[in-house]
Amino acid sequence: MEPLKHECGVAMVRLLKPLEYYQEKYGTWMYGLNKLYLMMEKQHNRGQEGAGLACVKMNVEPGEEFFFRERAEGTNAIQEIFGNVHKKLAEFRAEQLADAEFASRHIPYSGEIYMGHLRYSTTGRRGLSYVHPFMRRNNWRAKNLCICANFNMTNVEEIFNDIAVKGQHPRMVSDTYILLEQLGHRLDRESERCFQDALKLGLQNKEITEYIEEHINLANVLKLSAPVWDGGYVLCGVTGSGEMFSMRDPWGIRPAFWYQDNEILVVASERPVIQTSLDVEADDIVELKPGQGLFVNKCGAVRTEQILPVKQYSACSFERVYFSRGSDKDIYQERKELGRTLVEPILKAINYELENTVFSYIPNTAEAAYYGLLAGFNEYLNQKKIEEISHLGDQLTPEVLKRILSRRIRAEKVAWKDIKMRTFIAEGNSRKDLAAHVYDITYGSLRPKIDNLVVIDDSIVRGTTLKESIIRILDRLHPRRIVVVSSSPQVRYPDYYGIDMAQMDEFIAFRVAIALLEESGQNKLLDEVYRLCKQQENLPKEEVKNYVRRIYEPFTAEEISKKMADMLRPDNMKTEIHIVYQSLEGLHKACPNSPGDWYFSGNYPTPGGVKRLNKAFIDFYEQRNGQAS
Repeated sequence: MEPLKHECGVAMVRLLKPLEYYQEKYGTWMYGLNKLYLMMEKQHNRGQEGAGLACVKMNVEPGEEFFFRERAEGTNAIQEIFGNVHKKLAEFRAEQLADAEFASRHIPYSGEIYMGHLRYSTTGRRGLSYVHPFMRRNNWRAKNLCICANFNMTNVEEIFNDIAVKGQHPRMVSDTYILLEQLGHRLDRESERCFQDALKLGLQNKEITEYIEEHINLANVLKLSAPVWDGGYVLCGVTGSGEMFSMRDPWGIRPAFWYQDNEILVVASERPVIQTSLDVEADDIVELKPGQGLFVNKCGAVRTEQILPVKQYSACSFERVYFSRGSDKDIYQERKELGRTLVEPILKAINYELENTVFSYIPNTAEAAYYGLLAGFNEYLNQKKIEEISHLGDQLTPEVLKRILSRRIRAEKVAWKDIKMRTFIAEGNSRKDLAAHVYDITYGSLRPKIDNLVVIDDSIVRGTTLKESIIRILDRLHPRRIVVVSSSPQVRYPDYYGIDMAQMDEFIAFRVAIALLEESGQNKLLDEVYRLCKQQENLPKEEVKNYVRRIYEPFTAEEISKKMADMLRPDNMKTEIHIVYQSLEGLHKACPNSPGDWYFSGNYPTPGGVKRLNKAFIDFYEQRNGQAS
């Protein structure tokens, strides 16, 4: 309903055979490049602000380029970067393009390693200089480094200080750039370690270079860099000499999957992306474990190694509810279950008037939850039919049985999402009016003044679109009451692990809690929470506690939902409105393998998340009260 900025997506391809193999078997040496394109397109949902790709050629002579990169901004960035690649390929004759050996030496982007990235800004920083992959150049191939990531670090300043104290002078304070410099420094040290070992063996000149490239260990680089990182991340990297790695955070916050056969190894942020792109089964794909690194060396040998100890498992539940593609077999079933478990609170909201209720959903991500919702209500209705039939006894006649069995759940496609409205062409009230028409309705889909209308969405975060567009449009059908259902719990807290979520005062649940505190004369609680947050402002992140949750403690989830319905009611609208949210218990029941619920509970998995939350509340309080921040 109200699009959140997705976290980023990553894709990596490592060919395990010479290019000639793919030319002979698949008719093109571009097999790896084509697979990267497929995996990036299949993850387009994860990043529409920019995209980039990088390629490493391993069979080149000194003086020839071995690192290639393309980056672009905008929703068409994938097409632009691959279009630029093919423009460069078009400069060669057809017979040259068909010659894999020639390509491997002379044609750009004809490499063995490919890296792709899809970006959403999580820090407000935009521009081509912030689009991944990031590169660090050096005349020694083994010291060249290129990285991309799906991540956000909560403690960029701490990482900055960690490398600055060693004498480095980073030119940017961006988490990706800081990590690049930190990893680059450790890569230099690892290369020097191998250099000293080579000297001890009596090697000289090019022999030393070959020894370094064959013995460099990226696990050492990560083990010396990663302990200071606080955040959710999947970090991918390649070196100029052909080493490749991917690492997942020790809490398992961000997802990563990989697949290997005798021809190729791939990494992606989502499992079905690999399934579709390579036509393999889900069971063939491996999930990268928390704190684990996946490594492919110059010779193509694949291994995994634990880089950081596993911490409290906190896989992001919002991946299951909203962000990841619903084509994953487990995610699809989990989203259905999220809808199925909402039967009882919806029955209460419609006063059990099932025969006078039409069910629908807000396009498009809530569709799977809608199917689960219908399944749950069909189970409920079937149980009611069984009870009614069992009580009839001798009064059961064919006519009565037909009447009972003919009862159905009434499902309609009530809401339609029109083509994307170009609301940027207008300003102020005009823009607001245009935004209200992003959705349309199916006229005549319910009986005016008689039927209730239940619509399910995956989440209600800010409430802006709900108030300014959705509810107004649904009210044109003149339902007796409107029940808006969220398949996820109330979003009460910001995210700091790679998703661009709203600031605190933009959350409708937070604004409702503030309004309830004011109504109940408990405003002093805000002052108390602010005082406690300020006391912790300069504490180490490991010592900071979440006092912001106290704002919600005086009220039940139902009280917050009821007040929310009042606050989201459009002006001059008379129709009865109810808001129904999934419970935390229901979320964990439906998504048992993704316990990370900090958006809803405030239980941040890392200390950096709690420290950032306190800072967000301090900013809110001081701005609200006109204090200098």
